[in-house]
Amino acid sequence: MGQEITDRNFTAQDFERFFQCLRQETWLLSQWLQEGLIPSRRDHVGGFEMEAWLVDGHARPAPLNRELLAHLKDPLVVPELALFNLELNSSPLHLEGTSLSQMANELGSTWERCGRAAAGVGAKMAMVGILPTVTEMDLTEANMSSMQRYRALDEQLARLRKGAPVLLEIEGRERVSSTHQDVMLESATTSFQIHLKVDPERAARYYNASKIVSAPMVGVGANSPYLFGADLWDETRIPLFEQSVKVGESDLTKRVSFGIRYATTILECFEANLTRYPVLLPQLMDEPREALAHLRLHNGTIWRWNRPLIGFDEGGEPHIRIEHRVLPAGPSVVDSIANAAFYFGMTCALAEQDEPPEQHLPFALAKENFYRAARHSMNAEVEWLNGRRGSMKELCREQLLPLAHQGLASLGIDREEADYWLGFIAGRIETGRNGAGWQRAWVARHGADMAALTEAYIERQESGRPVHEWGV
Repeated sequence: MGQEITDRNFTAQDFERFFQCLRQETWLLSQWLQEGLIPSRRDHVGGFEMEAWLVDGHARPAPLNRELLAHLKDPLVVPELALFNLELNSSPLHLEGTSLSQMANELGSTWERCGRAAAGVGAKMAMVGILPTVTEMDLTEANMSSMQRYRALDEQLARLRKGAPVLLEIEGRERVSSTHQDVMLESATTSFQIHLKVDPERAARYYNASKIVSAPMVGVGANSPYLFGADLWDETRIPLFEQSVKVGESDLTKRVSFGIRYATTILECFEANLTRYPVLLPQLMDEPREALAHLRLHNGTIWRWNRPLIGFDEGGEPHIRIEHRVLPAGPSVVDSIANAAFYFGMTCALAEQDEPPEQHLPFALAKENFYRAARHSMNAEVEWLNGRRGSMKELCREQLLPLAHQGLASLGIDREEADYWLGFIAGRIETGRNGAGWQRAWVARHGADMAALTEAYIERQESGRPVHEWGV
């Protein structure tokens, strides 16, 4: 959930001074964008973050990330909100040639190192949107990582709720209804976040395209059907994350949301951050205004499903990238990189069309498609750009796979490379089986034993095979 802070004992003056810094840095960013001071780029750079679980010998969450990280000492692997979660990061790569395979090799290598380190502390690694065995008793302050950031977020979210508990209500095939006292519900949702560095002049086009493709990405990638033993949405992670940090009813102030409209300029998102979202972490930093440190920290406490980020290259030049946050972790390394290929291809193809595709799909429909896909994944009935209605499965097979091939070709990805990675998406579409589908098929055959399901899932994950080839 972002960068560390040094203190969590905030005063009213801290909030006031932080807001002044935020306002100045937002104004500076607007000047950079208006004057073209963020370098233009026609190349594309991609990367990802993978959140993962540590699991013990009984297939239960293992709160051992401190021990594993001390043993591993890998800068690409960092702690997450809960002691049973980790985050694996990638190196940024230019999207061309065989870069997708390079991403897969790096993720596979990092995953193997984590697996060996986990074995050293008596645990295993699992990449899955929601661990089937997690219970509410696991999601307690005792299992929260010790970073000041997480404690402060918990305290400030509680302040905005005026001390009221978090209300969890998810209606799917079954129903979950409960209350929770802290931010730890969020730790039950682990994701695969894709990053795409874009040209600042076309950033809004890429941001809008990312919103449009969110529904098919969830459709092919859903992997979170179970929570606390209940069978809910295909991608239950979506409502769970939205509710876990909810502090109001309005779409204007939800910290996790699909948004309220398409963007005309990418600056609109950062102006909305300033005017619509109360500051959660008023950590004052002694950095030049040009570092945009306060703007970036505040943006990191607003978890849009598609989030624009401001970063700086090694040479200090600013850049804009889109963080696509809709996907769950897993089911396997190859499935994850296939998901990234599908995203890169579709997004780049749509964003570079002469006529903006957002003119042909009202935002309300893009949003409706997204939540339908979260509920029903490939069986969702959706509407696409040309007004055609149909199942997500048909849409992906007939229109979106060709679109993704087109987009990867425009990036300079080798033809054989694109065919290989998008072939995994095609396999899911033809079999109708993503991670959620496999989990439900296993339960239909063997019964709702969440520990046995998790063990079977990890066994197949460790085989390295894509999910559409997993047996039940």
